[in-house]
Amino acid sequence: MRTDSSPGTLPAREHLPATDAGTPVLDVVIPVYNEEKDLQPCVLRLHEHLKRTFPYAFRITIADNASTDTTPRVSARLEAELPEVRAFRLEQKGRGRALRTVWSSSDAPVLAYMDVDLSTDLNALLPLVAPLISGHSDLAIGSRLARSSRVVRGAKREFISRSYNLILRGSLQARFSDAQCGFKAIRRDVAQVLLPLVEDSGWFFDTEMLVIAERAGLRIHEVPVDWVDDPDSTVHIVKTATDDLKGVWRVGRALATGSLPLDRITRPFGDDPRDRDIQDVPKGLARQLVGFCVVGGLSTLFYLVLYSAFRQFGGSQTANALALLVSAVANTAANRRLTFGVRGSGGAVRHQAQGLVVFGIGLALTSGSLAALNAASSDPAHSTELAVLIAANLAATVLRFLLFRAWVFPDRRESTVVAAHTPSAPASFTAPGAHQQPYPPLPQRPAAQAPTQAPQYATAPRSPYDSDQFGSSQSGTSRFDTTPFRAGEAADRTSRDATAWLQPVRPTGTDPKDA
Repeated sequence: MRTDSSPGTLPAREHLPATDAGTPVLDVVIPVYNEEKDLQPCVLRLHEHLKRTFPYAFRITIADNASTDTTPRVSARLEAELPEVRAFRLEQKGRGRALRTVWSSSDAPVLAYMDVDLSTDLNALLPLVAPLISGHSDLAIGSRLARSSRVVRGAKREFISRSYNLILRGSLQARFSDAQCGFKAIRRDVAQVLLPLVEDSGWFFDTEMLVIAERAGLRIHEVPVDWVDDPDSTVHIVKTATDDLKGVWRVGRALATGSLPLDRITRPFGDDPRDRDIQDVPKGLARQLVGFCVVGGLSTLFYLVLYSAFRQFGGSQTANALALLVSAVANTAANRRLTFGVRGSGGAVRHQAQGLVVFGIGLALTSGSLAALNAASSDPAHSTELAVLIAANLAATVLRFLLFRAWVFPDRRESTVVAAHTPSAPASFTAPGAHQQPYPPLPQRPAAQAPTQAPQYATAPRSPYDSDQFGSSQSGTSRFDTTPFRAGEAADRTSRDATAWLQPVRPTGTDPKDA
């Protein structure tokens, strides 16, 4: 599992502004391997559907995974015939590798992919990407297991799909319903920080990406789809299932050990600009209280068991000190991970040192309570000692929570997030090594001007894939545009509402005079 540091906390989601020029809004990637027969009808059908229904400029990218048949020639011919189609070839196999490569290099703000067999009804494509364009969600997936989905496939594949998703729910606590449906989309700013954390380059790529996104608190939108199984699918079910189970074990282990910096790809709580104006409001207090109470209750039981065990070999003060010391170390570690969401080993020693200071305060409270009890009674009963210690521990617990929240595990990001995302100073995300520039507004395809004229579409700028080598120019530098994406940057700065820039788009081929 990769632990590369991502650039930082994602900015609040914004509606992507729309204008009449710029780069394509949507880049649909089709990973293929030896698909010479199905590739051309698939691309032509998808291209026709997008031309007819999608209101913005788009691109279709064919990602060839080292095909050995005539797939590269078919891809090159489609690229030459259709201006919205680009061909890209990788010399290594792997669907995840293809998606990571193309998505990381794309300049479109919304990235999607679908299988070449087009098993999913294309009418679900616009509902898939609409929440990403509007700023409502970070990722979107098609679901064959939703109640309103209509699926035609054999009993064997149905059983395998449902069993796999049950394994994900039971082992990784996944809440999305369908991990392996080949119909997904992601915002480019999210992909730039999420993909470096995804290790798999094969079929488990989808699952790993979704699990990490969900654990980081990113919003995943699900779209019920109509899906018809491809009887000629070349997927090796046994090998794929084995690799997926290995991936589940690897990701589960990484989540259990806290080796993933999930806090670096989280969104601020409020995406509404009005929420960002509110300051000095504690975030996550209710969740932290619940987590702290659960950890505190278990720690108290652990402490009482240790005290009773140590009391057999020593006096009450010695037993109390040892039991409190051991339980305090365990309590600090549990609260660090579960209550305050601190992952990884960074700062663990300092947190334990601060926890020991808090332990000293608790020790003073409980020892003082025992001393007062012994002063009041020369030989108190064991049950009386436990009752006094429980009361003293409750008081120490309240004080411990306040010290943990304000001193040991302070949320230093809160004030920064609020200040960085005010409407007057929209936040931006800059990829590593890139220059900080605003992302251009989203282009729209103009509507037809008259029923007798062929629809004229705005020509998108030349794609970064347009080169003989697809990856390098004559100077040897990369041809891929990695300009950072800045969400919510409206073209007219006199308006603070980016949604005002979405103009109604008339379907192509209709008469504008026809009401």
